[in-house]
Amino acid sequence: MSEFAGRRAVITGGGSGIGLAAAKRLAAGGASVVLMGRKLDRLEEAANGIDGALAVQCDVTDAGSVEAAFAKAREGGAINILVNNAGIASGRPFHKLDEAEWRRIQDVNVDGVFRCTKAVVGDLMSSDYGRVVNIASVAGLRGGPYISHYCASKHAVVGMTKALAVEWAQTKVTVNAVCPGYVETDMAEGAIQTIMSNTKRSRDEAVAELTKMNPQGRMIQVEEVAETVAWLCHPNSFTVNGQAIALDGGAP
Repeated sequence: MSEFAGRRAVITGGGSGIGLAAAKRLAAGGASVVLMGRKLDRLEEAANGIDGALAVQCDVTDAGSVEAAFAKAREGGAINILVNNAGIASGRPFHKLDEAEWRRIQDVNVDGVFRCTKAVVGDLMSSDYGRVVNIASVAGLRGGPYISHYCASKHAVVGMTKALAVEWAQTKVTVNAVCPGYVETDMAEGAIQTIMSNTKRSRDEAVAELTKMNPQGRMIQVEEVAETVAWLCHPNSFTVNGQAIALDGGAP
């Protein structure tokens, strides 16, 4: 496949999970990929498994770090694709949620998307092709207990996606969001551990609690999310804009 030949893609949170799977899929389609994240050793290990990939350290909560990282990524050519995947989550009852934890989640999940998207605006607007794909969550489409701060952050990402899609509709750039349910990643593992700790349930019971939210009764695989990302980045996907695509097995 060569649908992304000549295109340069930046994937934040690219060292593992959904980000790494998306990078591999885009690279398989001919894209030159740049993996960004906080842990350089993990990024470099991941990049070694992708032909021509570049690892660039970046903390999306730090404006200076973002500016420097994208400048380095741009040394290999203008950026055409941005996958905003960096994100964090935690579970906490609202009455126990303090402002510090609220801000910690928003700073990565919302402000990080803002900073990284701002960093590529010039490249995107001067190109004949541009794609921004924001990895949100089904929590950006509906609510859930103990995750009000996370839900708020992902609703904000979906809102930003829709607003930019309209604002940039007369350009060659599309902006979309992918909203997965529970994906088999380290983040899901954290949710499993939280359930076990808070409810004293077994691991199997905790996993069952998560999978019951998917009518297919399963955890989503990172490759499935990556394939949706690739579809949204395809040259023939130009008419798909401002969408928040749920990957949840058909949940109501």
